[in-house]
Amino acid sequence: MRLKSSFSNLNLECGTDEAGRGCLAGPVTAAAVILPPTYNNDILNDSKQLSEKNRNILKPIIESDAVTHAYAHIFPNTIDDINILNASILAMHKSIEQLNTTPEFIIVDGNRFKPYGSIKHETIVKGDSKFLSIAAASVLAKTYRDEYMECIHKEFPMYNWKQNKGYPTKEHRAAIKKYGITKYHRKSFRLLPEQLKLDL
Repeated sequence: MRLKSSFSNLNLECGTDEAGRGCLAGPVTAAAVILPPTYNNDILNDSKQLSEKNRNILKPIIESDAVTHAYAHIFPNTIDDINILNASILAMHKSIEQLNTTPEFIIVDGNRFKPYGSIKHETIVKGDSKFLSIAAASVLAKTYRDEYMECIHKEFPMYNWKQNKGYPTKEHRAAIKKYGITKYHRKSFRLLPEQLKLDL
């Protein structure tokens, strides 16, 4: 399905999305992107529908073509303090805050958001597969978060974050059971099925 370039028909419409919400370790990362009004890209789609190779190809293209773009990480200590939903929205707000141009309208992937200043917004379920700016934000959020996880993998290679990116795979949970948790794990999450046996 061909993705739409705009929801509001305003020139400065910002799309925003997050990555890593369901992970056991690492940040939740959001990106915000304003694309030119008539932008088109036949490859661009929801990051989950793209191969890692295509996401990495698209990242510099999006950054070059965008009117403005930004991303933000929210780290586990904050996720544990304010919960993952609030942390996801905070990451979106911080990414919007860093844009070089103030958007006229914000479209958000999902069904939950908090107003950003006085700028009107619309939440769109599966928006990353419907609108180009949200898809672009999903690609940037995913690639920047993956880069971060690959970096901290070097510090704790036993969890294989380079491969699982902090998601609750059997391998990741087995490593938590064997080695315990790190400063990068989200202590408020159910890290193991037998949570009470995990020494926090």
